[in-house]
Amino acid sequence: MESFAQFSVDGSRLYGMVHTPDADAPASGWPSVVFVHGFTGNRIEAQRLFVRFSRRLAAQGIASLRFDCRGSGESHGEFSDVTVGTEVQDTLAAVTYLRRQPGIDPLRVMLLGFSMGGLVATLAAPDALAHRLLLWAPALPDAWLPRLPGGQMPATVADLGGWPVGRAFYQDMLRQRPLDVAARWGGVAHVLHGDADEVCPPEYGVRYARALGCDATAIPGGTHTFASLDTTEMLYQESLTFLRGG
Repeated sequence: MESFAQFSVDGSRLYGMVHTPDADAPASGWPSVVFVHGFTGNRIEAQRLFVRFSRRLAAQGIASLRFDCRGSGESHGEFSDVTVGTEVQDTLAAVTYLRRQPGIDPLRVMLLGFSMGGLVATLAAPDALAHRLLLWAPALPDAWLPRLPGGQMPATVADLGGWPVGRAFYQDMLRQRPLDVAARWGGVAHVLHGDADEVCPPEYGVRYARALGCDATAIPGGTHTFASLDTTEMLYQESLTFLRGG
């Protein structure tokens, strides 16, 4: 079953989609996953990565919530106001929303973050009491240093390919220490990274895995968005194994 989701953060409405298995929930409720999209992404993601995987999860008895952070997709807010901190707030609100849904096991809510969503999910994991954390091609703050306009902090808003990126975004990003948070967290995690990723180098995935004390699996030929049928299928299979507890 698929149903629209909506919840509020600081007066802004956020929209998403909840996927649940087409069967009665077990007594303890279904395990579930909150998806966190990437920078300039949304709850669908490239090649419909999130949509397809949410449906795959539901067929395997795992519920999920895909949502648009404030300023992204169909949610309210302006992209120029987005920061890592606001997206962490949005993710925590999404976790709270999903925990309250009928048939969800509140103790087995997991996080899946893609690209910058991986950075956000890592920062959110401790406060979210995440049952498990899965990172797809996670970003690090280092990735934004080359994107500073002219190598300088913008006075107000920078034009990044038509996206209005606020000064506060860069200031906040450069203060973040996701690897330190990962090292302190101590939860169950896994990292998946394409070995042909030119946006977030595979080294990022290795650094996350070291901090989290977990495995990192390379997806041969995988680009940043795992842009082939073979690499996407490998990504999904590896992810299912982890999220099902294997």
